Amino acid sequence: MEVWLIYGGDSESTADLAYEVRRFLAEGPKMGVDVKVFKPSQFDLLVDEEDRDSILIDGNPVSLPDFLYPYMEHGNRGYFPLAIVRQLERLGVNIFNCAGTIETVADKLHTHQVLAESRLPTPRTMLAKFPVDMDLVERTIGFPVVVKTILGSNGSGVFLIENAAAFKDLMDLIGETNPNIQLIFQKFIANSKGRDLRLFVVDGEVVASMERRAREGGFKANFTTGGSVQEFIPDEEAKRLAIETAKVLDIQVAGIDLLFTDDGYTICEANTFPGFKGLEKACNINIPAKIFEAMQRRLTRREADRIAAIGREALEASRTAGA
Repeated sequence: MEVWLIYGGDSESTADLAYEVRRFLAEGPKMGVDVKVFKPSQFDLLVDEEDRDSILIDGNPVSLPDFLYPYMEHGNRGYFPLAIVRQLERLGVNIFNCAGTIETVADKLHTHQVLAESRLPTPRTMLAKFPVDMDLVERTIGFPVVVKTILGSNGSGVFLIENAAAFKDLMDLIGETNPNIQLIFQKFIANSKGRDLRLFVVDGEVVASMERRAREGGFKANFTTGGSVQEFIPDEEAKRLAIETAKVLDIQVAGIDLLFTDDGYTICEANTFPGFKGLEKACNINIPAKIFEAMQRRLTRREADRIAAIGREALEASRTAGA
């Protein structure tokens, strides 16, 4: 099996997701998986109805892989990288995760719209509109309030604003300096202050789960921002929410973040490029192996479906000839 990763960073650096890319490269050969990493800048997109078996890399046609795993670190998810994923999708390459899914999940408001439509629990969320109607925010969301940028990741662009006065000061500043910024306001889940759950879902299965805790006095529990992690054995409700979230958002490899409520959980966020350094540390699990195994199962099912379809066509042809 040949698997391509699209990664725009330096895999030998400390950049976002570089550790994860190194793990894929290390584990692939052990499982007989040929892993290749390409930068988006190496591709050229030439649309041609006749050539359906290759794509241009470094100016030369290269045969298509069995699987593509786009691994686009924050800040490298623009039009061109997504166009590469779309091209490979249209050429019939298996994808974990597809371009449409990446776009949906990158937009936090759109994510919550999809989840709410499916009656999955999420914190009450409002899209910011300048000038901000303070009374409306206080009536519908309340304080403290969580303020998030639409496209933030790894805990960046997330702020807890304790009261109306601090919120007004922040909104006045933003309104004067960057009124076109896209923000959402979200109900603060007090039971989960400084802690949350990360469940890692691979092709419809929760393969690992950890509880993340912020540093003393902190609000963000992300491992990348200095939080601590420990293995968490999820109950059936947590697993159901994670699996259903991945399903309705069509994410094959997902990091689903849950918050603790008075009577269970609510869905904080979904991630299509989940890091797993902290998860492997906490749970003693081989995440690349889990993903490669899921890919191999997909290929096996696809081949079985292809053979079955050929058999049905042959049977139909013989019946037609006999008639």
